[in-house]
Amino acid sequence: MGEHISFVGLDVHKATIAVCVAEAGRDGEVRFVGEIPNEPAALDRLAARLGRGGRALRFVYEAGPCGYGVYRHLRSRDHECVVVAPNLIPRKPGDRIKTDGRDATTLARLYRAGELTPVWVPEPEHEAMRDLVWARADMVEALRKARQRLMGFLLRHGRSYDGKRWTWPHHKWPRGQTFPHPAQQVACQEYLDAMNELEARVERLTGRIRDLVPAWSMAPMVEALQAMRGVSLIVASALVAEVGDMRRFDNPRQLMAYLGLVPSEHSSGAKRRQGAITKAGSPLARRMLVEGAWAYRLPARVSTQMKPRLAGLPREVRNTGWKAQVRLCARYRRLQTTGKRPQVVVTAIAREMVGFAWAIGRMAAPPTVAA
Repeated sequence: MGEHISFVGLDVHKATIAVCVAEAGRDGEVRFVGEIPNEPAALDRLAARLGRGGRALRFVYEAGPCGYGVYRHLRSRDHECVVVAPNLIPRKPGDRIKTDGRDATTLARLYRAGELTPVWVPEPEHEAMRDLVWARADMVEALRKARQRLMGFLLRHGRSYDGKRWTWPHHKWPRGQTFPHPAQQVACQEYLDAMNELEARVERLTGRIRDLVPAWSMAPMVEALQAMRGVSLIVASALVAEVGDMRRFDNPRQLMAYLGLVPSEHSSGAKRRQGAITKAGSPLARRMLVEGAWAYRLPARVSTQMKPRLAGLPREVRNTGWKAQVRLCARYRRLQTTGKRPQVVVTAIAREMVGFAWAIGRMAAPPTVAA
């Protein structure tokens, strides 16, 4: 059977796809086929030409800006196809030549050798919700920069605010600033308008997430994760959008590593050295978890804001959320007393939050989602 398999490497771009074929077997032929248009009809013609004689085709390409359209089209035609992580593709240190043909050849060779790591490809509905979560995250980042520009402008003119930033009094403060020159007043108003517009966008996108989550197939998991302290609707939606079904991880350590919250390591011989966290995986999910971890600096309790989130959840989910809160609040205080920096403490708490999130996610995973 292995003699009738062809491994097809695709270097996908906006307009074209470079194609290379590696025949099965250790010494199988590797040939560059050429370039085809990045169109469904061209992919169908390619598959028909390469699959003559009943030959099985296994396609592979790198995850990139062109998304999963090629993957979904080939899978709809019953062809095996995987999307691989670009940063996990083995590279020769001395190789300084990069072309589309060489990239496609490398993919075909390594896929045949089993040296590539596939990425998880979300379903179209899941990807749509992830796009919405990403859009909100982009607006939040744009809002942060707009606020920074406004405060920088005011500071240049000797205007500074000594209280807590971006509370309601602080929001009113820049609106009351006046300048002697009309040009400066116009500049200040433009900075204010940009900030106000972005605040409205963030609020609108938050509302859309709130409206669309109940119709999402992963809604039970999003609701269950909110049993944890520091995990709001937005945090839970971002975590589920980035991770998907948590049953695909055999244990919580795998999920911690997937999110880049485990220490890096450089050990040799008898020496074992651990460094900063790897920061692999989704920056958005990791940032949300670290921000949520700050909630555990306070004593364990069920707040007024949490009570509506807990209503209607299964008892085992509520119990797990409370167990997480008791453990992590105590651990926060214990790590704090050792003199560790606050950033190190919250990162350690975020890592343990992932373990409880994995347990809750497995409890609440909808049966229609494949493990």
